[in-house]
Amino acid sequence: MCKEFTLVAGPCSVESLEQVIHTAKELKDKLSPDFFRAGVWKPRTRPGSFEGVGEIGLEWLQIVQHDFGLKVITEAGSADHIDKLARYDINSFWIGARTVANPFSVQEISNALKNADVNVFIKNPIHPDIELWIGAIERFINAGVKNVFAIHRGFYPYEKTHLRNVPRWEIPIELARRFPELKIICDPSHIAGDTKYIADISQKAIDLNMCGLMVESHYQPEKALSDKNQQLTPQQLKNIIDSLVFRSDKTSDDEYKNLLAGLRDKIDVIDYQLIDMLEHRFKLVDEIGGLKKSHNVTILQLERWKTIVESRLNYANADNISREFLLKILQMIHKESIQRQNEIFGKE
Repeated sequence: MCKEFTLVAGPCSVESLEQVIHTAKELKDKLSPDFFRAGVWKPRTRPGSFEGVGEIGLEWLQIVQHDFGLKVITEAGSADHIDKLARYDINSFWIGARTVANPFSVQEISNALKNADVNVFIKNPIHPDIELWIGAIERFINAGVKNVFAIHRGFYPYEKTHLRNVPRWEIPIELARRFPELKIICDPSHIAGDTKYIADISQKAIDLNMCGLMVESHYQPEKALSDKNQQLTPQQLKNIIDSLVFRSDKTSDDEYKNLLAGLRDKIDVIDYQLIDMLEHRFKLVDEIGGLKKSHNVTILQLERWKTIVESRLNYANADNISREFLLKILQMIHKESIQRQNEIFGKE
């Protein structure tokens, strides 16, 4: 379990001195977050939307940092931004999803931060590409940046969903497996897109042992110039934080540990059996591939594939295995089967 819970809170954008002062004061009084967040430069998908107040916003954030004793953090998208932030004594910033998707930009920024004693929070890229996310993280680690965090803000939804971005929790979990010392915090505001989902997403993140939250909060969210639907008032945010249930990843209860060990042993046996069965299945797939090649038959047999999907979905107990989950497994196995048979067809 993370030793410390990190809370990053503040408005989506810096809009005015009055706005940042009011919001910072309320957040300081109610929650005293570890970082006060607010975007100064706002890269938008299309021109015409509010794109931030620019450098004047750094002056206002500097006032917040000085008057309220809050570390401020804003988005940096270029080496020029890094230079400007340094002039205002701001040494914490996040790298946005769009920037992370561009290795040239990430390299430029990391070069500007060589061996710097700063806090860099790296958001996941817009699309679910863990290697791209890892690449950005590694560039800052390799540059000698002292404190590197990852921010899970969800991914662009290709399917219909009530959320702004789909969480794809398996991706930050895999990131944690590969980088066990890396602090990963969750941005429920950008996953949710609507304040009514933020509490549930926040609890889910804590249950998955994430090290904190980055949450958008505005003293008057209904008047916000960007992302008003996903910004909480400081009091609403306090209510959510107070309601979170924090659990330990360990216990000294011997009965629990014995029961858990027994169940995990059973899962280990089943996992190895699954691997053995998959290996056996793919050997049969290879035999079929050779048979198709020798008889000049196409790899894809659509009617057979439809039969497999329908019969396996009907066979499964919907109470124990969701149809959506099972379909994904079948599709992955089918994709691998086609790949193997393609390789067989390509051999002389």
